Amino acid sequence: MILSTLTRWSIKPAIQLLNFLQADWPVPASVKTLITTREGGVSDAPYASLNLGGHVGDKSVSVAKNRALLSKNLPREPYWLNQVHGIDVLEVGISKSVMPNADGSYTSEINQVCCVMTADCLPVLLCNAQGTKVAAVHAGWRGLLDGILDVSVSKFDPNDKVLAYLGPAIGPASFEVGEEVREAFVTRSANTEVAFRASGNSGKWLADLYSLARIRLNSVGVVDIFGGERCTFIEADKFFSYRRDGQTGRMASCIWIEG
Repeated sequence: MILSTLTRWSIKPAIQLLNFLQADWPVPASVKTLITTREGGVSDAPYASLNLGGHVGDKSVSVAKNRALLSKNLPREPYWLNQVHGIDVLEVGISKSVMPNADGSYTSEINQVCCVMTADCLPVLLCNAQGTKVAAVHAGWRGLLDGILDVSVSKFDPNDKVLAYLGPAIGPASFEVGEEVREAFVTRSANTEVAFRASGNSGKWLADLYSLARIRLNSVGVVDIFGGERCTFIEADKFFSYRRDGQTGRMASCIWIEG
């Protein structure tokens, strides 16, 4: 089922038909988003077909071709990060590293593309109501626990109204975790208990990344939150899922301010 909070659109470059998603949220028209699916690239199984991750074992030439296909639909090459499940959020272009270690980026510059890659973890896109600053964040459970969304929101002006869009991630019916994960969240914040329900397996819990993100965003004053309805694990024809397949590709969630 196509979700009401994601608008499907197709762009035809010279070689392939790429099926992208874009956020449906009330932001200025100058704020643009693009979220890839697994469709439309050149990679072979188990990376079929639009794998954008160069660290997962895919052929480098295939990844390069896929990134080139993506870039044709962006104002410039995305600001790629070496994601490490941490809480560092960098301003685009400030780091001297070609691919800095970080799990989020932000910018106020025109046509600079913030980008994160995922294959079950939660991509979060942020924007202020004026459309003058945007951010892309990689929020797995470790990042959510350690406060990456807090750090990301702090990059905006304290007076800004910040909006958030939750991109495709593993859904609450599919993300099984151990008691230690639940305990870590609940110990830090008792109100996160609602994001966990007992699994059929003893000592295991089903965690709701979307709910955990909303709780964390609410705690730092972000109440305008959209998206959060897809499941990368269940929708095997549309999304890569590390939890489902192990060896697999990566999708990209991009945001920028159009000039």
